[in-house]
Amino acid sequence: MKLYLSKSILILLVASILFLFGSCMTTKTSVGSFKESPGKEYTYAKGKQLWLFWGLVPLGRTNVNTPSNGNCEVITKFRFGDFLISGITAGILTSYTIKVKAKKTD
Repeated sequence: MKLYLSKSILILLVASILFLFGSCMTTKTSVGSFKESPGKEYTYAKGKQLWLFWGLVPLGRTNVNTPSNGNCEVITKFRFGDFLISGITAGILTSYTIKVKAKKTD
């Protein structure tokens, strides 16, 4: 029983650390007048970018749609699923999640 409790605590600790490190690998880039524009933010588009050999060679280029007015925020994250892909393949294949946010104006 004590061994099971120790494994549970270890798994919880490792999972917590992985989630914390994943949040450190986020970039946000505002395009146009996104920050100054009023309105409610929403997710405009999503995509995945794949890389080979520890991020050295891109596998194509992901075309994520952007609003026609050009005002948006591009967020690139290394999420838990991306971490799993990288971990299972020892970094030979890496992925990043891309999200484009825009604002709805009333």
